[in-house]
Amino acid sequence: MIIRSKAPLRLGLAGGGTDVSPYCDQYGGCVLNVTIDMYAYCTIEPSDDGRITFYAADRDELFTSESLPELFIDKLLPLHKGIYNRIVKDFNRGEPLSFRMTTYSDAPAGSGLGSSSTMVVAILKAYMEWLNLPLGEYDMASLAYRIERKDLALSGGKQDQYAATFGGFNYIEFYEKDRVIVNPLRLKKWIKNEIESSLVLYYTGTSRDSAKIIDDQIKHTTSNDQLALAGMHELKAQAAVMKETILKGDFSGIAECMRKGWEAKKKTSSVISNPQIEKMYQYVMDHGGMAAKISGAGGGGFMMILCDPKRRFELVQALKRTEGQVMLAAFSESGTQAWTLYE
Repeated sequence: MIIRSKAPLRLGLAGGGTDVSPYCDQYGGCVLNVTIDMYAYCTIEPSDDGRITFYAADRDELFTSESLPELFIDKLLPLHKGIYNRIVKDFNRGEPLSFRMTTYSDAPAGSGLGSSSTMVVAILKAYMEWLNLPLGEYDMASLAYRIERKDLALSGGKQDQYAATFGGFNYIEFYEKDRVIVNPLRLKKWIKNEIESSLVLYYTGTSRDSAKIIDDQIKHTTSNDQLALAGMHELKAQAAVMKETILKGDFSGIAECMRKGWEAKKKTSSVISNPQIEKMYQYVMDHGGMAAKISGAGGGGFMMILCDPKRRFELVQALKRTEGQVMLAAFSESGTQAWTLYE
């Protein structure tokens, strides 16, 4: 028996950062995101040899151990170990499991596409398939969040786990006590096609530690930094505007909303942008871009660009003359999936 799963990565269109505590606990947060056809993958091969093997193929990291009820968390594959510990404790009566797990992602860590949280969802989904765990979508996304943020104490927000679990275009609301409401957007096909045809992803070649940026935003919120708070409030407001413009197919409004969101985002932390990013932003605008922002926490990773579809080829050719990597992505309608192969 072989169990496989995948979970889609996401683009944060508006409101990213307002899903992070304590901001969302005090003021409520709103994020609009969409999943794309880039994934985190997991394969589980159950065994009876009394051992556990984790292999992260994209990171070339390998961990092996005898089957234990709890694995010690260190810097080697902490996500894999943390998820295992929670699964054994909560769903297997503390009894150890024996298997080999292989994982990889279409995007590097620090890409700004939610790759770490998406991997957590993919791994959880594989366990659910293997052990036949009765978890609904909200249960699963909430569990992924608790493992990453509470068990492993990794800084970050809540949007990635819910995006990867539910899939598609979602307007997600975040409230105190970890209450989350996912509102799927029913978009006309022509609107999705037009946005997809306008979209260019550009990998700056620089991954970043999102936790440091998020910790900086948390510090500004708790210290009541008025400039940073104003930026967060504007981010939240732009998420609502983005929802309306997308539902109506107002494409100039979508671009304007993204531009305003990027300016607001930069107010929340001094490390969101840097001279290299600003230079690249201007280069994009000079070669056909209508709007752009760094995806995720900021500081590096992927730049998400909107352009006139007539000028997309021109923009792509211009970006290919730089040191970064150009990608064209399609939207993913489905959230995380799993399946079993019987040998």
